[in-house]
Amino acid sequence: MSTEQRSTFLKEMGISEWSLRQAGPAFTPEELPQDSSSNSESQKDQTNLEPRVYWLFYGKTPTGDAELLFKNIVRALGLLPSEWEWRLVSNTSVPDTHLPCVAFAFGQEAAQSLSGEREPLESLRDVVLELAGHDIPLVASFDLTHLLAKPSDKALAWQDLLLARSVLQSL
Repeated sequence: MSTEQRSTFLKEMGISEWSLRQAGPAFTPEELPQDSSSNSESQKDQTNLEPRVYWLFYGKTPTGDAELLFKNIVRALGLLPSEWEWRLVSNTSVPDTHLPCVAFAFGQEAAQSLSGEREPLESLRDVVLELAGHDIPLVASFDLTHLLAKPSDKALAWQDLLLARSVLQSL
C-alpha cells in the first residue's frame, strides 16, 4: 500500500496523521508573556519555517510546574514560536493573522468567560464552542494546575488538544 493510499484511508476513518517537522528553538521561562497580543517579532525571526496554524491559549498565566507542563504541551503539538500565543481571558481581540486559528481555554473559568456559557467544564469539554462572538473555534479543557494535581486527567486534556487540532485541520 502506498503512502498516499494509507493517508486516504486514515482520513476516511477520521484519523489525523501527524508528521514530524523541525520545531523552533526551545523557549525559556522569560518568553512566556503575561498577555502577548502578538507573539514577539524576535521569536518569529528565530526560525525560517513558515507558520501554518495559530493557537490562542487562554487561562491563568502558568508558573512553576504548570509552566513546564504548558511548555511540554507546546512541544508535543510541534508548534513553532510564531504559531501560538498565551493570552489572559480578558484579551478576546481577534489575532492579526491570516492563518487558521483555534482558541484553547485552560479551566472552567476561562471556558465560561470566553464562550459566554454557564455550564460546568464537564459539559463544555468535547464540544467546539465559539470565542466571545468571534468566528474562532474554542475548545475547553482542564486548568494546568488541575492536571498537575490529578495526572489521570492528562489523557482527557490530550483528547481536547487533539480535538482542537482536528478543528484546525478542517479550517
